[in-house]
Amino acid sequence: MERHRLVFSGSGGQGIITAAVILAEAAVLYENLIAVQTQSYGAEARGGATRSDVIISDSAIYFPKVNQPNILVCLTQEAYNKFNPIIRPGGLLITETRYVKTHMKVDAQQRELPMYQTVMEKIGEPIVFNICMLGALIGLTDLVKSKSIKKALKTRIPSDFLEINEKALDLGIKMGKKYAGK
Repeated sequence: MERHRLVFSGSGGQGIITAAVILAEAAVLYENLIAVQTQSYGAEARGGATRSDVIISDSAIYFPKVNQPNILVCLTQEAYNKFNPIIRPGGLLITETRYVKTHMKVDAQQRELPMYQTVMEKIGEPIVFNICMLGALIGLTDLVKSKSIKKALKTRIPSDFLEINEKALDLGIKMGKKYAGK
Protein backbone atom coordinates (compact mmCIF):
# COMPACT_ATOMS: atom_id res chain seq x y z
CA MET A 1 0.00 0.00 0.00
CA GLU A 2 1.14 3.51 -0.75
CA ARG A 3 1.64 5.65 2.34
CA HIS A 4 -1.12 8.25 2.50
CA ARG A 5 -0.30 11.63 4.03
CA LEU A 6 -3.34 13.82 4.63
CA VAL A 7 -3.85 17.31 5.97
CA PHE A 8 -7.37 18.39 6.94
CA SER A 9 -7.56 22.15 7.41
CA GLY A 10 -10.27 24.62 8.25
CA SER A 11 -11.67 26.55 11.15
CA GLY A 12 -12.27 25.58 14.76
CA GLY A 13 -15.80 24.27 15.18
CA GLN A 14 -16.00 22.64 11.73
CA GLY A 15 -15.22 19.18 13.08
CA ILE A 16 -11.90 18.81 11.25
CA ILE A 17 -10.23 16.99 14.11
CA THR A 18 -13.19 14.70 14.76
CA ALA A 19 -13.20 13.65 11.10
CA ALA A 20 -9.44 13.00 11.19
CA VAL A 21 -9.72 10.91 14.36
CA ILE A 22 -12.56 8.85 12.85
CA LEU A 23 -10.51 8.21 9.70
CA ALA A 24 -7.42 7.16 11.66
CA GLU A 25 -9.45 4.89 13.95
CA ALA A 26 -11.23 3.28 11.01
CA ALA A 27 -7.87 2.52 9.38
CA VAL A 28 -6.34 1.04 12.54
CA LEU A 29 -9.28 -0.75 14.12
CA TYR A 30 -11.13 -2.06 11.06
CA GLU A 31 -8.63 -2.12 8.16
CA ASN A 32 -5.60 -3.55 10.00
CA LEU A 33 -3.46 -0.58 8.93
CA ILE A 34 -1.12 1.69 10.86
CA ALA A 35 -2.16 5.31 11.35
CA VAL A 36 -1.16 8.39 13.30
CA GLN A 37 -3.21 11.54 13.79
CA THR A 38 -1.99 14.88 15.13
CA GLN A 39 -3.67 18.26 15.41
CA SER A 40 -3.03 21.94 15.94
CA TYR A 41 -5.34 24.83 16.73
CA GLY A 42 -5.31 28.57 16.35
CA ALA A 43 -5.54 30.82 19.39
CA GLU A 44 -9.35 30.67 19.44
CA ALA A 45 -11.27 27.48 20.17
CA ARG A 46 -13.95 28.34 17.60
CA GLY A 47 -13.16 30.24 14.45
CA GLY A 48 -9.38 29.93 14.71
CA ALA A 49 -7.29 27.96 12.23
CA THR A 50 -7.35 24.20 12.69
CA ARG A 51 -5.16 21.55 11.10
CA SER A 52 -5.08 17.81 11.55
CA ASP A 53 -2.51 15.49 9.99
CA VAL A 54 -3.23 11.83 9.33
CA ILE A 55 -0.76 9.28 8.01
CA ILE A 56 -2.06 5.85 6.99
CA SER A 57 0.27 3.03 6.01
CA ASP A 58 0.79 -0.69 6.16
CA SER A 59 4.33 -0.23 7.54
CA ALA A 60 5.85 1.59 10.51
CA ILE A 61 5.40 5.36 10.71
CA TYR A 62 8.40 7.10 12.28
CA PHE A 63 7.36 10.77 12.15
CA PRO A 64 3.77 11.86 12.92
CA LYS A 65 3.66 15.22 11.09
CA VAL A 66 2.88 15.71 7.40
CA ASN A 67 5.16 18.06 5.47
CA GLN A 68 3.94 17.39 1.93
CA PRO A 69 0.47 15.81 1.91
CA ASN A 70 -0.67 13.76 -1.04
CA ILE A 71 -4.23 14.63 0.05
CA LEU A 72 -5.08 18.13 1.27
CA VAL A 73 -8.57 19.16 2.39
CA CYS A 74 -9.26 22.90 2.81
CA LEU A 75 -12.61 23.98 4.24
CA THR A 76 -11.88 27.70 4.62
CA GLN A 77 -10.20 30.37 2.51
CA GLU A 78 -7.61 30.97 5.21
CA ALA A 79 -6.70 27.27 5.24
CA TYR A 80 -6.49 27.17 1.46
CA ASN A 81 -4.29 30.26 1.28
CA LYS A 82 -1.97 28.89 3.96
CA PHE A 83 -1.70 25.23 2.97
CA ASN A 84 -2.19 24.88 -0.79
CA PRO A 85 1.55 25.40 -1.47
CA ILE A 86 2.49 22.31 0.57
CA ILE A 87 0.60 19.70 -1.45
CA ARG A 88 2.77 17.01 -3.01
CA PRO A 89 2.96 17.27 -6.81
CA GLY A 90 0.30 15.01 -8.30
CA GLY A 91 -1.67 14.95 -5.05
CA LEU A 92 -5.36 15.57 -4.46
CA LEU A 93 -6.70 18.94 -3.28
CA ILE A 94 -10.29 18.98 -1.99
CA THR A 95 -11.99 22.31 -1.31
CA GLU A 96 -15.46 23.41 -0.23
CA THR A 97 -17.15 25.64 -2.83
CA ARG A 98 -19.03 27.82 -0.33
CA TYR A 99 -16.03 28.84 1.73
CA VAL A 100 -13.07 28.52 -0.65
CA LYS A 101 -12.40 30.31 -3.91
CA THR A 102 -9.42 28.67 -5.56
CA HIS A 103 -7.18 31.25 -7.15
CA MET A 104 -3.92 29.46 -7.62
CA LYS A 105 -3.48 26.38 -9.71
CA VAL A 106 -1.36 23.80 -8.00
CA ASP A 107 0.29 20.72 -9.44
CA ALA A 108 -2.46 18.49 -8.09
CA GLN A 109 -5.87 17.13 -8.96
CA GLN A 110 -8.37 19.68 -7.70
CA ARG A 111 -11.90 18.82 -6.61
CA GLU A 112 -14.15 21.70 -5.61
CA LEU A 113 -17.16 20.15 -3.88
CA PRO A 114 -20.44 21.69 -2.65
CA MET A 115 -20.38 19.75 0.62
CA TYR A 116 -21.93 22.42 2.86
CA GLN A 117 -24.69 23.18 0.36
CA THR A 118 -25.47 19.48 -0.04
CA VAL A 119 -25.68 18.96 3.73
CA MET A 120 -27.99 21.95 4.14
CA GLU A 121 -30.26 20.92 1.24
CA LYS A 122 -30.51 17.23 2.13
CA ILE A 123 -30.17 17.23 5.93
CA GLY A 124 -30.61 20.82 7.08
CA GLU A 125 -28.06 20.58 9.91
CA PRO A 126 -24.56 22.05 9.41
CA ILE A 127 -23.19 20.04 12.34
CA VAL A 128 -22.61 17.01 10.04
CA PHE A 129 -20.62 18.98 7.44
CA ASN A 130 -17.38 17.33 8.61
CA ILE A 131 -18.76 13.82 8.15
CA CYS A 132 -19.99 14.70 4.66
CA MET A 133 -16.42 15.89 3.93
CA LEU A 134 -15.05 12.61 5.24
CA GLY A 135 -17.50 10.71 3.03
CA ALA A 136 -16.45 12.77 0.00
CA LEU A 137 -12.82 11.90 0.73
CA ILE A 138 -13.69 8.20 0.91
CA GLY A 139 -15.75 8.42 -2.28
CA LEU A 140 -12.86 10.09 -4.11
CA THR A 141 -10.08 7.86 -2.83
CA ASP A 142 -11.36 4.54 -1.41
CA LEU A 143 -8.75 5.11 1.30
CA VAL A 144 -10.70 2.88 3.69
CA LYS A 145 -14.01 1.08 3.33
CA SER A 146 -17.18 3.01 4.13
CA LYS A 147 -18.25 0.23 6.52
CA SER A 148 -15.05 0.86 8.52
CA ILE A 149 -15.91 4.56 8.82
CA LYS A 150 -19.45 3.63 9.92
CA LYS A 151 -18.05 1.35 12.63
CA ALA A 152 -15.76 4.14 13.84
CA LEU A 153 -18.69 6.58 13.85
CA LYS A 154 -20.50 4.31 16.28
CA THR A 155 -17.67 4.65 18.79
CA ARG A 156 -17.27 8.44 18.40
CA ILE A 157 -20.75 9.85 17.81
CA PRO A 158 -23.50 9.87 20.46
CA SER A 159 -26.26 7.42 19.51
CA ASP A 160 -28.83 10.24 19.19
CA PHE A 161 -26.77 11.71 16.33
CA LEU A 162 -25.59 8.52 14.66
CA GLU A 163 -28.33 8.32 12.01
CA ILE A 164 -27.82 11.90 10.80
CA ASN A 165 -24.05 11.37 10.65
CA GLU A 166 -24.44 8.15 8.67
CA LYS A 167 -26.70 10.01 6.24
CA ALA A 168 -24.08 12.76 5.87
CA LEU A 169 -21.38 10.13 5.29
CA ASP A 170 -23.46 8.49 2.56
CA LEU A 171 -24.13 11.87 0.91
CA GLY A 172 -20.41 12.61 0.91
CA ILE A 173 -19.47 9.22 -0.51
CA LYS A 174 -21.99 9.64 -3.32
CA MET A 175 -20.62 13.13 -4.05
CA GLY A 176 -17.02 11.90 -3.98
CA LYS A 177 -17.76 9.10 -6.43
CA LYS A 178 -19.52 11.59 -8.73
CA TYR A 179 -16.46 13.88 -8.79
CA ALA A 180 -13.82 11.12 -8.77
CA GLY A 181 -13.38 10.93 -12.52
CA LYS A 182 -13.42 14.66 -13.27
